[in-house]
Parts: sequence; C-alpha cells; structure tokens
Amino acid sequence: MQNCIKGSRFVHNLNKNLVFRVLAVENLKKRSDLRLSMDCERIDREAVIEFLGEVSLLQRLPSSSLKKIADFVQVRYFDSGQHVVHKGEKGEGLYLIWDGKACSSGSPEVLVGNHSDIQLKQYDYFGYCTTGSDYEVNVIALSKLICLVLRHENSHLLHPKSIWNADEMHEGIALVQHILSLEPQEVDIFHGHTLPEAPSFGHVFGGQLIGQALAAATKTVSYLKPVHSFHSYFLVAGETNAPIIYEVYRANDGQNFATRQVAAKQHGKIIFILVASFQKDEAGFEHQDLMPHVDAPETFKSIEELSESHESGPLPVFYGNAFSEKISGIWPIDIRLCEPSNPEERYKPSLKYWLKVRGELSDEQALHRCALTFASDFFFGSISLKPHLRKEMKILALSLDHSIWFHRPVKADDWLLFVIEAPSSCGGRGLSTGRMFNQKGEVIDLSIVFLHIYLCKNLKLRR
Repeated sequence: MQNCIKGSRFVHNLNKNLVFRVLAVENLKKRSDLRLSMDCERIDREAVIEFLGEVSLLQRLPSSSLKKIADFVQVRYFDSGQHVVHKGEKGEGLYLIWDGKACSSGSPEVLVGNHSDIQLKQYDYFGYCTTGSDYEVNVIALSKLICLVLRHENSHLLHPKSIWNADEMHEGIALVQHILSLEPQEVDIFHGHTLPEAPSFGHVFGGQLIGQALAAATKTVSYLKPVHSFHSYFLVAGETNAPIIYEVYRANDGQNFATRQVAAKQHGKIIFILVASFQKDEAGFEHQDLMPHVDAPETFKSIEELSESHESGPLPVFYGNAFSEKISGIWPIDIRLCEPSNPEERYKPSLKYWLKVRGELSDEQALHRCALTFASDFFFGSISLKPHLRKEMKILALSLDHSIWFHRPVKADDWLLFVIEAPSSCGGRGLSTGRMFNQKGEVIDLSIVFLHIYLCKNLKLRR
C-alpha cells in the first residue's frame, strides 16, 4: 500500500513537472512573440528600407521594390548556437542578417571555436535560391542573431520587370529607359544591349556606354547614395551587334561615400572603363554661376525640324548637314539649339541648347542621372571642332574621356539648358566644358570631355 502511494506521488510529481515545463515553454513563446511585436514597432520602416539598400543582392532592384519588401519582411530572433535552418529543411524564405553573426556548415560540430565553413554577418543573406528545395547545409547562429525574412510566397518581389521599374512598363516610357535597362547576371555583373532604335554611328554610341556603365555601378550601391561624380575612358569602339558585359568592382563602401569601378567588355576585351563616386545627401554651403538668359525651348526648332528644312542653326552649314545625315526617325533626346543662325557665331567654340529625354522616365533619381549622362554626349565634345571646320578638310574625332560632377537632383525628362565652351584644342586633343541648368536656374552638373582629333587632308565632308 505504501509503495502504491509512493508510486502515485511520483506520477503526480512527474505530471506536475511536465505541466510546468509546458507552461514555461508557452510563456517563453509568448515572451518571444511579445519581444518580436515590440521590436517590429521599434524598427522604423525607413530604417528597414535603408538596411535593404545595403544588401548587395537587393541593390539591383528599383527603390519601389525595396519599399514593397520592407512591408513584407518579418523579424526573427535566434540565440547563440541555435539553428536558423536545418539541413534538409526548406526554410521560411530569404534571410537577411540585420544584426549578429551566423555560420553555414554541413555539421553543427564545427561551431566549436571559429572553424565554421562560411561566416555570415550584417547585410549578408542566405536562402535566395532555395524556393521549393531543401537546404544543403545547416545555418547556425554564432551570437544573438536578428534576421529579416522575406517569405517564399513573396519572392516575386525579388524579380521586378526591370532594374528601374517593379511593374510592367507602359507605352509612354522613354526609349532611353529601355536603352539603360540592363540584365543582372550575378551580383556585380550586368549585360547591356544596343537596341535597333538606339542612336549609333557605325559603333556603340558613347552616351550609351557611359549611361549603361553608370547604371551598372549604380545598381551595386544603396539608392540612398546617388552618384555625385564619375570619370570614364573610351578604349575601343563598341560593336552594336554584340552584347556588352559590365563588371563592377566594389572599391569602397563607407558610411557616407561609396566608390565603384566598372569595366565594359565585348568578346572578352575591355572597351570602356568608368570610376564613379556616390554620396548620401547632406546639407552644406551653396553658391553657383548665374544661368545665361535664353528664350524658352519651345521657341526653337528641334534637331529633326532643322534636318528636314536643311538648316544648320548655329553650326557650320556643312557640319550641320553631315550631322543631319545621321539622323533617322525621332531621336530619344529632344534637342533645341538656342543660338541664332549667325555666320559669325558658327565658328565660335561655344554652344547653348535645351535638351530633355523624350517620353516618361520612372521615378528613380539614379535613372535620371544615367539618362542625363546618356544625353550629354550628343554634341558636347564636338564643340571644340567648330573653330577649325572648313569645307576643304575632313576632321574625325573620337572621345577619349568623359567626366561629370552632379550638384543637384536631376529630372531628365524636363527641359535642361546645356551651356558648352571649348577653351582649348592642342596636341591632337580638344577640350570641352559644360554646365547644365534646370529651368529654375539651378546648376545641375558640370561636365568635361576630351576628344582625340584626326585631320584628314584633301577629303571633303559629304553633303
């Protein structure tokens, strides 16, 4: 009888301990859920968007995609030594490390010491290619770990229609945006193409090379760090019928600045290089030159209208005629030469014209800066040739380098005034400098182009 009582007490105490353990686990889960809820409230949405912009995988996405992802990510917490995902599991989705460290390995025993296969830290990610498949490794927290998780059912947000637009592009979207829409291959590698309707002069248009290379660099940096300057060098003329591979090197990532180097390749050979610097917006001192007084852009004829009427505007007649021969259809940039057709002005090494992108650009500041870069290369460098053009000679000019310093936000599908001067030509090189103003009179950018000038004697320009 006494043994039965002891056995009964044992079972009662065992059941009581199990109840306590279950309650403890439930309370722990409640506290974890409460902490999750509290921290979700504490993590500001703008901070989440800024964080997402620093994740290399997501930098290729348009900012509209990042804002959508910020609305869907969920916070997950893990203690040191805890499995984030087990080998053979599918996991919840794409994990982005907000804070802490983790390791990926085939066995949890490697957690001892510092001998993990791969260590993961803030801004690293895992689970990107595991939709519908099992993990081949364990992922284990090396410290207190906080992850943002984009669940599998929301993975479509990682695949926008283009690098500039998360949704379908409508018919009014500018041709320039299509020209500058690269195809991401891997992180830091992009493919570009020359569209049949894109401007070309027997080879890839220089503005396309610069604009696409700058787009590639931009898509490896947080969208909160817009480009403030770049320097580029043309090495070999590009072929219009071959794809262009843009490889980006992350030279520096600081808190306020980032630097990127881009190599454009065709057939394995580098044809163009660009170095760009990016900066978070910040306040500072301001001053600028005054914008020259010119009439409104609508009062001047477009390049196409000048071509149709066989006018050259402020350009030398034979130069303007030669240029108009290369115009077919409607150009992606609307250009209005705004100087009078004065013979005395035609050989002066300067030019002013209004320009804007034809069509509508998506609301991405990076895109507008790339589009402006594309547009800046049409007449810019050739202004240094104006004092030397004569009917009895033919001059060939190739761009050597092109640099731009951006000073204020750009809206490339609004009218901008480009004021160009060519202060010097010598040693087979011509220098052109330019300032661009918006219609408020604010300086948008400063530009410099160097040309290599070839003089071919006894040859005439075709009329």
